Amino acid sequence: MDDQAWLCYFVTMANRIKAFAPGRINLIGEHTDYNQGYVLPTAIDQGITFNIQKNGSGICHATALQFGESQSFGLENELPRSGWINYVMGTALELQKKTGALQAFTCEFAGNVPIGSGMSSSAALGCSMALGLNELFELGLSRPELAQVVQLADHNYVGVRSGIMDQFTSLMGKEGMVMLLDCRDLSTSYFPFELGEYSLLLLNTKVSHTLANSAYNDRREACERVAQHLGHSSLRDVTLESLLKNQTELSSEDFTKARFVIEENGRVLKTVDALKENDLLSVGAFLNQSHEGLSKSYQVSCDELDFLVGLTTGKSEILGARMMGGGFGGCTLNLIRKDFVKSFINEATSAYKDRFDIDLEAYEVEPKAGARILEKE
Repeated sequence: MDDQAWLCYFVTMANRIKAFAPGRINLIGEHTDYNQGYVLPTAIDQGITFNIQKNGSGICHATALQFGESQSFGLENELPRSGWINYVMGTALELQKKTGALQAFTCEFAGNVPIGSGMSSSAALGCSMALGLNELFELGLSRPELAQVVQLADHNYVGVRSGIMDQFTSLMGKEGMVMLLDCRDLSTSYFPFELGEYSLLLLNTKVSHTLANSAYNDRREACERVAQHLGHSSLRDVTLESLLKNQTELSSEDFTKARFVIEENGRVLKTVDALKENDLLSVGAFLNQSHEGLSKSYQVSCDELDFLVGLTTGKSEILGARMMGGGFGGCTLNLIRKDFVKSFINEATSAYKDRFDIDLEAYEVEPKAGARILEKE
């Protein structure tokens, strides 16, 4: 479905809100957000649009137009279910807990963020809905507050203890800007994202391994164990020197994962400095280091991701590549010369098909604006 066709899904409704929220990419800083560290994301073109209106029935009705499915729920005493409804229902229930001001509504949504791609379709869904409900019912919540509400929906209804990066980026992205986000206090710095003759290319493995959610939570728990053992609330406050000093007191797995997070947090700040100096060679090197750590130390990669990153080795036209997102599937992110994009897509598509019998998808991405209200009637 092309970008225009999915927008045509929507019927005209009186007294309604149409809201849009984008997916995101993260240049570097993986698994640092839930450790109160730094990340370097930006919003993108692809997103999810919600139409929402009050219905006066006492029951909420939601339709996922892409799936041709509808479900209903109340605004209290609802337990998690399975599938997409948990994102919708969870967002509504967390908003109700926070404000007590929601009424029953009818909503429908569709989008063009590839599911399971690591581009955060789930955050786009929750943020689009939260922004729309905030406007429709005049809840008065700020965008950072909305991001935290959607994060709680992930924790309490989806069962993934996600960090704040995805939701915050979807709501707070700026056109043409990359965002340095401090996940401890949500302070942000924006600066122009200019790559000159280079481009960011995503290659979508089109796989999403089932262990992703449980493995994500396991790694978060490992980080928390190490931080607590060393007397801190998060790994943000643990130095590499301190970690090494206490290595023998930690399990080898916990030590290795904590070391990756501490080093990755440092790479974010180094990448910011390199971008400010237009030092793209260093940026590429940091991307490569990030993937090596995610694959070997944090162990959240998979054969498909490692294969695609491996295809970039020795190619001077590609300065760096890494897996992006929580892991076990999704996309690789490639810092690639613009005049080499088409050739590399063709090469990677053929090689990936031969190796895994999967048709690769590719997208060039640029920094775009965050969530917004499209219509209010």
